[in-house]
Formats: sequence, C-alpha cells, structure tokens
Amino acid sequence: MALTGKQKAALLLSTLDASTAADLLKGVDEHIVKDLAVELAYLDISGHHDSDNTIELAKEFCQTVQKSEKSHTKSFLDKLLKSSLGNEKAANIQTQISGLLHQRDPFIPIKQAKNSTLIAVLNGEHPQAAAVVLSELEAKRSSELLGMLKEELRLNVISRMTGTENISTDAKKRIAAMVSQKISELPVSSPVSSPGVVVSEKKQGHRKVAVVMRNLAKELRDGLIESMKKTDEQACKQITDLMIIWEDITQVADRSLQDGLRGIEPQKMALALFKVDEKIVAKIRANISERASAMIDEETSLMSSPKKEDIEQAREQIVSILREMNAKGELVFVE
Repeated sequence: MALTGKQKAALLLSTLDASTAADLLKGVDEHIVKDLAVELAYLDISGHHDSDNTIELAKEFCQTVQKSEKSHTKSFLDKLLKSSLGNEKAANIQTQISGLLHQRDPFIPIKQAKNSTLIAVLNGEHPQAAAVVLSELEAKRSSELLGMLKEELRLNVISRMTGTENISTDAKKRIAAMVSQKISELPVSSPVSSPGVVVSEKKQGHRKVAVVMRNLAKELRDGLIESMKKTDEQACKQITDLMIIWEDITQVADRSLQDGLRGIEPQKMALALFKVDEKIVAKIRANISERASAMIDEETSLMSSPKKEDIEQAREQIVSILREMNAKGELVFVE
C-alpha cells in the first residue's frame, strides 16, 4: 500500500511519545490534527501500522533511527488529542473518527471481527455476500476463512469471488452493513468450530482467488480444483495458472526458488532477466551460484535486441516449473 503524505505524517508521529507529538502539533489547525488522527486509526485497523512500515518511513528522513517502543494506538490517540486540543475537543473528534473510518471503508467492522465470529455469520449468508466479504479481506485471511466455511458453501463462494469486481460500490456497502449488523448482534463469546483455508481474485477476480487458493493445504486445494473443473474447466485453468505469475518470484522462499531454477540454461535465464524489475533480478541472482550468475552476464553481453516473444517464452519456462512445484505442494512462499 502506497502511503499518502498524511499517513506518513501520522506514522512518524506514532514513533514519538504522546506528549512530544502533542507539543509538535500545538498551534496546528484542528482539522489537520483530526485528519492525522483518522489516518493513524485507519492504518492501525487496516494492518499497515506495523514496525516495518514505520522504520522504513523513518529512514527516509534520517540515516539512523532509534526504534522506540510503540504505544497502543487508541491510548496514543487519546493522549495526543487531549494534550493538543483539550479534553472537550478531543472527545468530539474521537466520536467522529469511527464514522469517518466507516465512510472510507464500510468493511472495517468486519475486518476487526475475530475469525470465529465472522465465520459464524458467513456460514449463514448467501454465497454472494460471503464472496464479497472475503474478497475485501487480505488473501491470507480469506484463505483461512474459506477453509472454515461449510463444505457445501465453499465451492459456491469461490466461484462467485471471481466476479466480485463487477458488483457496484453501493451493493458492496449494503452487504458490509448487513454483515456488520449480524456481527454486532452475535453474543460476545460465540465459539464456532470449522475447518480451514482457500481462494481470492480474477485477472482481478481470478487472480485474487488464485492467491488465496495457493495458501491452502494441498489436499483441500486439490479437492476444490477438482470440483471447480466439473463446473467451469476454463475458469479453473485460469485460476490455477494465476496462482503463480512472473511477479510472484520475489515471494517464493529461497530454497524453493533454488530448486526451481536448477537446470535452467544460462541463455534462457539471461533472456528472462532482460530489462526486468531489479527486485526480481536480485532475488534470482541471490539463489543461483556465482558461476551461473557469471554465465548469465556473458549471455547478456552477447544480446542485442532479443525478441519480445523469446523473453516471454523464457519467463514462462521458469513460471511453468514453479507452477508444477506448486501443484505438487513443493513450493513455499514468504508472504
């Protein structure tokens, strides 16, 4: 997620203690303070308020950052707002934050719900509603929840997830409101038991479904693929292919990538790496021998203007190997 200027400012403020941050904001327009508070609350809820993001951001402003222990966001916001605006104004802004967050993302109450609570609601929902909800979540969590769905519901939900990008914003808001309401009506502690894992997007929809499916246990994934073949073999093929694409190489665990690259000819590797993203180049070179890397350099020096189809073919050869490994359950991801 690319951070906006306000989000960067909010994250940087969170590395300070509340009193120091409040001193920095004294004299700052009330609306700006409120905007920063909303951004920080949103980053925390959406899972982007983590130490990695904060440290990386701080490095943009200084060479060395002494990482301080992070306060809990709610406590930090409370002290920040009260110190900079006074108790009355702070209370007023805090009551507005929830509404502003929900305007930005109506699925926030759903994202905050525990898996046990959410699955209790989704197991009783129409497959289309469940598909929309799971498409709005992170792929890893969607995988967990899809695996927890009732078996008879799971395949139907997966099939519908491939088309959620065609659903209107208003319809999604209504689904979010309906599911959020049912979550709020559940008893505080409602133990739910279920299995676990699968699917998420399509060359929008299909890609998301594919990313979620590759996180599933092999047995569950294979069962779902077989069931999907019976209803839509073409869509099933697209989804299985989209589980691994060229850009995913940076997310493959080193040992898996080393096994996959073994045996690729230097000429093919040089073609595949021709004018490619530096992150992919670095990932691949880190997982081949120095001798292999030198041979790639030699092959590259002999190239003038390789054909686009030759480059794509070389990359597809590598991706095909990784797909075969994934189908066998031999591919590990670091995502």
